[in-house]
Amino acid sequence: MPKMLINGELRDKPAQTDGRFYRMPSGFRARIDASLGATYPAALNRYHLYLSKACPWCHGVDLVLSLKDLAGAISITWMAPISSEDGWVIEQSIFDANDGVPRDHFLYQVYQRAAPNYSGPISVPVLLDKSTGEIVSTESAGIMRMLNSAFTDIGTTGPDLHPAALADEIGQIDDMIQAPIREGVYRAGFATSQAAYNAAVIVLFEALDSIETLLEQRRYLAGPVLTEVDLKLFPTLLRFDPVYVTHFKTDRKRVADYPALSRYLADIAQYPGVAATIDLPHIRTHYFQSHRHINPTGIIPIGPEPQVMTVSTKGAV
Repeated sequence: MPKMLINGELRDKPAQTDGRFYRMPSGFRARIDASLGATYPAALNRYHLYLSKACPWCHGVDLVLSLKDLAGAISITWMAPISSEDGWVIEQSIFDANDGVPRDHFLYQVYQRAAPNYSGPISVPVLLDKSTGEIVSTESAGIMRMLNSAFTDIGTTGPDLHPAALADEIGQIDDMIQAPIREGVYRAGFATSQAAYNAAVIVLFEALDSIETLLEQRRYLAGPVLTEVDLKLFPTLLRFDPVYVTHFKTDRKRVADYPALSRYLADIAQYPGVAATIDLPHIRTHYFQSHRHINPTGIIPIGPEPQVMTVSTKGAV
């Protein structure tokens, strides 16, 4: 298997000569389906997730689990905060002896066992079918969507995070945040040329300015209710000032410098079920001590003073 460590992932693609960072597509994109005869039917306690508290893509999945009250129905293995030359390290101190999965030390071992011929990126999240040992999906957006809807008929609760009436709006906003912001912070941080960095940062802050304008008129991205796009943007905003401003050199502005984004971040942080998904010390340890190609000493900067997140919906509708 390839062993180039980038963002805690093993990747099979060398650095690009133009200095730009390219995120490789997920290797597994099947779905859990509630329909009769589905390859991966909706069933409680059949599936297992491999997640990292540090990874913003995993954080979105964890948020859906929490808001849909699915944490007890899908077992979880967590990654340790610091990755190694062998990629994601599995946290050994919080294993559940009853979750029905083998005791691995590295995430790549899960891939080797489930798909011996696989040669793509070793990444989280991973959704595993415990009954077959197969990987269902490694695509975070798809996992979030299926967790929202696939288990509806077998006892899940919580808000519908992709209401049909907002589907078009959610799709448009997803385009506004995915490449320029969620991936954009990594394009800036992992750039290896000045031109690549400059281009990424300009696009990133133009997109943040647009989202600030949008949130001056709305409580959440798609309107008055929380949806899946909020659970995608929130993890990036949460990491922005404590990590990305320093580590990824995205220091043109902080989220704290945007009034509407600050209100929005505080609002979601206090949404029931969200606080339990946040572990800032773990997040900061992972970024500053795992990305030695960016931070060779592994020193964790002191960071901004903790902000008291108070919610004000002034100006939002």
